[in-house]
Amino acid sequence: MMLDQVKNLSYQMRLFGIHQACERRAAEALAQQLHPLDFLRLVLEEELLARKYRTAKALVTKARFRFRADLEDWDVTFHKDLTQAKVKELAQLTFLHNLENLLIVGKTGLGKTHLAIALGKRLCQEGHPTVFLPVNFLFEEIQAAKAAGRYLNYVRSLIKTKVLILDDLGLRNYTHEEATSLIDILEERYHKAPLIITSQVDPQGWLKLFEDPVIGEAIVDRLIHPCQKITLKGEKSYREKISEKKTSLKNHGDLV
Repeated sequence: MMLDQVKNLSYQMRLFGIHQACERRAAEALAQQLHPLDFLRLVLEEELLARKYRTAKALVTKARFRFRADLEDWDVTFHKDLTQAKVKELAQLTFLHNLENLLIVGKTGLGKTHLAIALGKRLCQEGHPTVFLPVNFLFEEIQAAKAAGRYLNYVRSLIKTKVLILDDLGLRNYTHEEATSLIDILEERYHKAPLIITSQVDPQGWLKLFEDPVIGEAIVDRLIHPCQKITLKGEKSYREKISEKKTSLKNHGDLV
């Protein structure tokens, strides 16, 4: 059959989206008496969607997110300042297109990391390579890379990624060596590739985190110029809110 030949050819050519969808789309084309070019357009769209899905899945795996989070699930009732309109704006990734860093500031437990990961996943879905790194873990990896003679390769990998997410800047003070490594990364990314930074410390207090004030000033300058800043306010933990929501859904499911 002609359909079997199309399926075999698409599989051999690694057109897996077409391979999976051609039988269904062929039936639709016959039922709706579509023009052959319309059928071709439909199966090509299926192939494009399949490739985007595979790319996004691979990018999410490489990003090393700590947990799963989606912008669509963000509870806009939790933070008055982070409205539905603002979340939609963030989802459009304007900070990326404008080459602006995105600062997410607030007390512990308010959802900074959750929001950063949700944005990171959206970036991956749009085909933008993203890396998520807690700042303390970044410096541990840098030390390991130096010990193994891979420092330059490691730094280059962070410079090349489209978006770098640095989680929890300011949990402690940073040594001269750590600051030097950080400025190596920031200098090469400056005005070329944006960062997402989460911190419990307001940017006005970042300079005090660095042992060397000269390098510290250069680091702060490259983090906040240019940038968008989101301040999350509140007393209740967003983690508790998510946990309560999951428990409620689970209990509801048990009743059904």
